[in-house]
Amino acid sequence: METVKGPDSLEKEMERMVITYQHDLLRLCFAYLCDEELAKDALQETFLKAFRSLSGFQRDCSEKTWLTRIAINTCKDIRRSAWFRYIAREITLDMLPEPAAPVQQIDASITLAVLSLPPKLKEAALLCWYQEMSYTEAAQTLNISPQAVSNRMKRARKKLRQILEGSGFHDAL
Repeated sequence: METVKGPDSLEKEMERMVITYQHDLLRLCFAYLCDEELAKDALQETFLKAFRSLSGFQRDCSEKTWLTRIAINTCKDIRRSAWFRYIAREITLDMLPEPAAPVQQIDASITLAVLSLPPKLKEAALLCWYQEMSYTEAAQTLNISPQAVSNRMKRARKKLRQILEGSGFHDAL
């Protein structure tokens, strides 16, 4: 028999999730939206949606997978909005939220190359490489099969090799 959680325990659980996942989800939202303020808005909306749905969360996937799916859907909603399409969004490294560890030049070049990938390849790469999800977790997040994630990752590597060919970093893949 499952115990019913009260509002205080839900708030504490949500607070723990925010502390644990906010930095990674902010970077993910920024990669999708290419705008720091929109990424912060998307992150806030992600946690609001998660809090509203927390009592119904079945735990058939990890919290990270669940929150990442909410964040991706929130970013997609923002990208679909009419005004978003009319604003030029070009990414530079100084625009990215600060990583937890210092960034080397090779990491910076690869990150910019990943951000320039087509959307489906970029989301698979972001989940597997930057969110450190397994193909199975990424598949759950994207509502596709693990084989589809594997195929997207192969295409992403191939595309990245093409992008990085002249930079001297293509052997890093």
